[in-house]
Amino acid sequence: MSQRDVRIAPSILAADFRKLGEELSSIEEGGADWVHVDVMDGRFVPNITIGPFIAEAVRDATSLPLDVHLMIVEPERYVDDFVRAGAHTVGIHVETCPHLHRSVAQIREAGARACVVLNPSTPASSVEHVLDDVDQVLVMTVNPGFGGQKFIEGMLPKIETLRRWIDERDLDVALEVDGGIGPETIGRAAAAGADVFVAGTAIFGAPDRKEAISALRKAAEDA
Repeated sequence: MSQRDVRIAPSILAADFRKLGEELSSIEEGGADWVHVDVMDGRFVPNITIGPFIAEAVRDATSLPLDVHLMIVEPERYVDDFVRAGAHTVGIHVETCPHLHRSVAQIREAGARACVVLNPSTPASSVEHVLDDVDQVLVMTVNPGFGGQKFIEGMLPKIETLRRWIDERDLDVALEVDGGIGPETIGRAAAAGADVFVAGTAIFGAPDRKEAISALRKAAEDA
């Protein structure tokens, strides 16, 4: 991993929302690179989380870039709202975007980095045609909807395939993983080619956030 910068993006899905400002301060002071914001609508995934108003509150409480992951149907209806709320990156699921090129262009035109997201059952080939148009690809290493799930080992070949395509085309595209990322799994994801790591419970469930983030970063860099 020495040739790629490791970025750690704690997911606030695992944070204590009763003291969200303090939680955000703890990860910023602990060395996090981004804040991952999971947006769920209860339709595409079986859970409901937050909207643009909360994303804006997060934006006001931290200087870290917001990595917003839209697990919602018809994401094109809300892209502009989340960019206005402060999203630095907006991730949209391939499975919800019948006009993927158009949706990617919408994100960039709104002023954010464009990320395409793959569910575990969705093949890497579904984003091959847009790799030249995006800033990031997110491989889900659990089925989205809830935190604290077990890492799906079968996603490693998909990560390897995407890394190969990105490198072969010499693209400046970040390769992110989300789901079951912790000290025991991050090294395997890094070795497969990921360079951005979303972690929720492994960080917010730790008593020392700085120590947890440092341990994750070291495990990824050593892979």
